[in-house]
Amino acid sequence: MLIDSHCHLFYENLKNNLPAVLERANELGVTRFVCVGTNLEDSRASLKLAEEYEFVYASAGIHPHDAKDVEDGYLQELEELLSHPKVVACGEMGLDYFRNISDPSVQIKVFREQMELADGINKPVIFHNREADTDMVEILSKYKSVVGVAHCFSSDLRTANAFIELGYFISFSGNLTFKNSVLPGVAKLLPLERLMVETDSPYLSPAPFRGKPNEPGRTRFVADKLAEIQGIPIDIVAYKTSENAKNLFGL
Repeated sequence: MLIDSHCHLFYENLKNNLPAVLERANELGVTRFVCVGTNLEDSRASLKLAEEYEFVYASAGIHPHDAKDVEDGYLQELEELLSHPKVVACGEMGLDYFRNISDPSVQIKVFREQMELADGINKPVIFHNREADTDMVEILSKYKSVVGVAHCFSSDLRTANAFIELGYFISFSGNLTFKNSVLPGVAKLLPLERLMVETDSPYLSPAPFRGKPNEPGRTRFVADKLAEIQGIPIDIVAYKTSENAKNLFGL
């Protein structure tokens, strides 16, 4: 059994054919799915899917790209969503200094507000980090009782270890399988007890499907690559990463 710890099933190319998508995932051994919201609308759509499908769970949060669009009262709406038993985490939140679709100062403000919310209601967080390592570590270190996962990890070993020291898990996506990626060198040196796997579908399809719309079943190819990198059987990777996700999210 594998858990896709981060996917976006509300996108049309997945949602419109979701029973078949989930069936294909099950055939590859991927049996549970965390559908991650990126704004209030997507978070509500994630919850709707989680209510409809037994083995789909949801998260609710504001992605850094969407931070510029938040309105007064958004935190209250998030908190209401997060009170639902199938909403298992706050996020996707964080910082993205690569694209800077939202001004960095706005990203930081909205990220801090969501960390405060997660801290207050004792929910784990799912965070996005792209070229913002220093600010990310600094902000996370202010909330010592919050736990969560660095989704689609793409930074260096020092940053991974900093996140782990703060109590966070590291989740690898399809970019772990890309040719010339430096991530295998990072993954090889991290403890399996702190790792998860994901697809970030419909994005970041792993090799040999790179460039095509991604599906949650392809978590299996990420797990296979992680097993190869660490030199251990796929069954161990599947068991341990799934246990990590179950324990973090309370699945």
